[in-house]
Amino acid sequence: MTEDKGWTTPTHTALLVLADGTVIEGFGLGATGVAVGEVCFNTAMTGYQEILTDPSYAGQIVTFTFPHIGNVGANEEDIETVDMARIEGARGVIVRAPITDPSNYRALKHFDTWLKARNIVGLSGIDTRALTALIREKGMPNAVIAHNPDGKFDLEALKAQAAAWPGIDGMDLVPGVTAQQEFSWTETTWRLETGYGAQEKTAYRVVALDFGVKRNILRLLAEAGCEVKVVPATTPAEHILALKPDGVFLSNGPGDPAETGKYAVPTIRALLEAKIPTFGICLGHQMMALAVGAKTEKMHQGHHGANHPVKDFTTQKVEIVSMNHGFAVDPKTLPANAVETHRSLFDGTNCGIALTDRPAFSVQHHPEASPGPRDSHYLFVRFVEMMKARAA
Repeated sequence: MTEDKGWTTPTHTALLVLADGTVIEGFGLGATGVAVGEVCFNTAMTGYQEILTDPSYAGQIVTFTFPHIGNVGANEEDIETVDMARIEGARGVIVRAPITDPSNYRALKHFDTWLKARNIVGLSGIDTRALTALIREKGMPNAVIAHNPDGKFDLEALKAQAAAWPGIDGMDLVPGVTAQQEFSWTETTWRLETGYGAQEKTAYRVVALDFGVKRNILRLLAEAGCEVKVVPATTPAEHILALKPDGVFLSNGPGDPAETGKYAVPTIRALLEAKIPTFGICLGHQMMALAVGAKTEKMHQGHHGANHPVKDFTTQKVEIVSMNHGFAVDPKTLPANAVETHRSLFDGTNCGIALTDRPAFSVQHHPEASPGPRDSHYLFVRFVEMMKARAA
């Protein structure tokens, strides 16, 4: 605290320094230190713990538009990273209001304590509405977020670091979040009285290509009766085919799909040529589009939140979905055998495709939710029906 002519002014202990030199002062929370990333905004009102453990946020600093974040604390169940020992993920968090003590029966620790354990640098006390408006106007900026309890910063060094960071466009971030080795998954979805369940029987074998997969995706596959084997992103098609899958799943993940596609697209193309039922989500959707010859492009502000309206042209219904992506498939580049099945009603961007000459489909949004509405859970059933049809 500093005093000036009778006024007591709190010392700013955190900074957000944008690549253009803009400096935003606030109050630190979570881990101390410096992190560099791309600033995005998320419109979800709940699910901050799931969001900050979603591997798709690797390389990003998440600004929450909802002002009260952290008020229900943290627990050991609402996490989405499969391997919590991996440190790749969201690099920073920005919230409007100070974090209060937890007020939820499931809370095991204070949110600030949890952020420290996850090594996530945080900042509070800024006008997140103004920052969101800046992102909407100018796009997602590269920035440095810094937290020092004594409020002392080398401002010129932070500005230089923010300006020098190359950004996510052109960056392959999957190596930091993919599985290090194969593993099986048997946990099913959460219920109020019993918590997470255990799979009892399976009908179809699914190989999940892990670009940064979320736990709830694997839970829903297991819930649908799939024997799930997760493999690293660099696993060759020959090995996947040797596992004799009834279906292949292409997971979500972070970074530029064109860069990840340099090694993943040949694998996906070979799997599609084998006509194995294939289902992709998020980065997996972009990977499938690249595999059939389409292009992807960087978005201005991206889609991050749990309130996005998407139309499914196969059912003519509008769903409210959870989204997290900064790249999109360019529908003008889709080949004749790829039909657009879903479209964002916010900005008209592509949100899904299906191939007409083989059993394969993908969506840009996150049908597993966590957090978010469950309107799109039916897509996992659609995948199972596709495998059932092929088996018949």
